Amino acid sequence: MDFQLNEDQREFRSALRRLVDSAIVPVARDWEQSGRYPTEIVEQMKQMGLFGLTIPEEYGGSGADFVSFTLMFEEIARGWMGVAGILGSHSLACWMLSRHGTDEQKSRYLPELATGARRTGIALTEPDAGTDLQGIRTVATRDGDDYIINGSKMWITNARYADPLPVLVKTDPSASPAHKGMSVLLVDADAPGFEVTRDIPKLGYKGTESCEVVFTGVRVPSRNLLGGTEGRGMQQVLSALEIGRLNIAGRSLGIAQRAYDESLDYANGRQAFGQPIAGFQAIQMKLADMATQLQAARLLTYWAATHVDRGERSDLQTGMAKLFASEVALQAAQNAMRIHGGYGFSTEFEVERLYRDSILMTIGEGTSDIMRTVIARSLSAGKGKVGW
Repeated sequence: MDFQLNEDQREFRSALRRLVDSAIVPVARDWEQSGRYPTEIVEQMKQMGLFGLTIPEEYGGSGADFVSFTLMFEEIARGWMGVAGILGSHSLACWMLSRHGTDEQKSRYLPELATGARRTGIALTEPDAGTDLQGIRTVATRDGDDYIINGSKMWITNARYADPLPVLVKTDPSASPAHKGMSVLLVDADAPGFEVTRDIPKLGYKGTESCEVVFTGVRVPSRNLLGGTEGRGMQQVLSALEIGRLNIAGRSLGIAQRAYDESLDYANGRQAFGQPIAGFQAIQMKLADMATQLQAARLLTYWAATHVDRGERSDLQTGMAKLFASEVALQAAQNAMRIHGGYGFSTEFEVERLYRDSILMTIGEGTSDIMRTVIARSLSAGKGKVGW
């Protein structure tokens, strides 16, 4: 078994590290604390082609493999997890449009999405429906050649920049089971009645906005029905969430790596009782656990990415990767705070931001308990095996 990156992947990782170390790490703490949007970083990510990573080459993207996709999120989150979120929702929506869109939809949107001239996100969660997507209340009623959308969505990343914004709606609220009446509509940013009402205050995950959006009689042409067929929305969204778990797993690796790096540097430099604290067994145990868990999470995550690259159903593998990597990130951030002592609680050091960001990794794209349910169901249904 080969656990090495190929040459292209290594070169891509090196380019990402140069971007992160030169353009993100020096400004992340100050910009995050001031609430400044990372416009300059976004421009550099556009120039590197990162917005087109999940878009086929025929539409101007790079059609990258999912190991490279995961690498992108790991490296950028090492610098600033919030910036990785700007690419996360965009990449998810682009992949969903590339896989499920009509030829006309792909030709209309993907070339500009690939360059970042357009950006996008995905609107799923509602005030009363998060994990239970079949419980959404946003409805799209057919009116001639249009749909009219009424409803609201919460926690929408890139909402202020998305054009179009894919929105999960009920086109047949009476359908049973409910998922058969669900569809995705591509809502253009200038559609009358589409309003971003507020940015939601957050503990962490700053640098990108998370918004409440409201649809009041928003008229969307039927040509913007993703794939052109009603009732396919839930399947389309779930297929995208499968790679979304890789996105979160990759970001978790980045947080854990930075937490470990900061802790090792601090432990080697901080003096207590006449020696670096790295010489004390209590600190050594924490560093050893962080390094071991990080490497285990990385191997599990890239193993899952190779399954996706082979075109196999990978909800089991991506679920395992997301679950384990996110919990490792949270534990690494906690250990980093303990190693730093009082300084870990200070906004002058990186680890307090890493801790705040790590919590979201165990919630976003499905909580840890939901991931355990996904894994168990896959195992029970015989859709995946554990072992060689």
